[in-house]
Amino acid sequence: MQHRLEFLDLQAFVQVAELGTFHEAANRLHLSQPALSRRIQKLEEVLEVTLLERTTRRTRLTPIGIDFLAKARRMLDEYESSILGIRDLATHQKGTITIACLPTAAFYFLPSVIREFNTAWPGIRIRILDVSAHQGLEKVVRGEADFGINMFSAQTSEISFTPLLKDPFVLALRADHPLAGKQHLEWSDLEQVRLITVSRDSGNRTLLDNALAPTGIHLNSFYEVQHLSTSLGLVESGLGVAILPRMAMPGPDHKTLCAKQLPPPYIHRTIGLVRSNAHSLSTTAQLFINMLLEHWAEEAVSPE
Repeated sequence: MQHRLEFLDLQAFVQVAELGTFHEAANRLHLSQPALSRRIQKLEEVLEVTLLERTTRRTRLTPIGIDFLAKARRMLDEYESSILGIRDLATHQKGTITIACLPTAAFYFLPSVIREFNTAWPGIRIRILDVSAHQGLEKVVRGEADFGINMFSAQTSEISFTPLLKDPFVLALRADHPLAGKQHLEWSDLEQVRLITVSRDSGNRTLLDNALAPTGIHLNSFYEVQHLSTSLGLVESGLGVAILPRMAMPGPDHKTLCAKQLPPPYIHRTIGLVRSNAHSLSTTAQLFINMLLEHWAEEAVSPE
């Protein structure tokens, strides 16, 4: 007999996954443990996979279960939004918007728009996933985020990209560094200083390496970190300098750090709105996007 995927089975799985035990999940759902076990078993039969590994004390997700948990949560959210909260959603009184955003772009793009959006629709919650460029694209493609704010990358059939602005790369250094007082930098000035870089799997590092590769410029990449915020911390400690997007820099009134314009070839990244071509947007997410695009319309650019 062919079973259907049911809301209550998904709800049972999410509760067990989040609480870690059948006992606590059964209490939360007001079910007996055998009834809860039957729901999980039925769900696994429908999907033809094993989602949970059961032990005497704890219950752990299998690798497939970990992947399915995000999908199950989204299905429950969509059900709640489309069925249980339809009246509120029709008037935009309730709902949740999930945005996958580059950490450096989150502070730059979102606060002013969120403030305006919350004034207009105070009942709509906003969830920000501050993740790397690669992770952000994945979350949009998988439907784990309604949309993203990300770097421009190779266009694919899975996503569409709407550019918002260009973010130039600058040299970050201490204000008391010898190069801080130099009016015009040359790449040769940077060959002898210790450069703090982000890892090679970073989109920002890829942009920098690709821009410098044809020029024959070789920099002294002495330290490597995972996050731009870490590189700024090392710069502030006097361990070296860093080349990073201007958006990652603190304001001009910072007591220790300053930014210098780099010589040609000028390097920049294009930041914009990323949407999935496979998943339809909720009306609340579209409201936020409309406000975001209106807010940044004057600075919109076309990717190169």
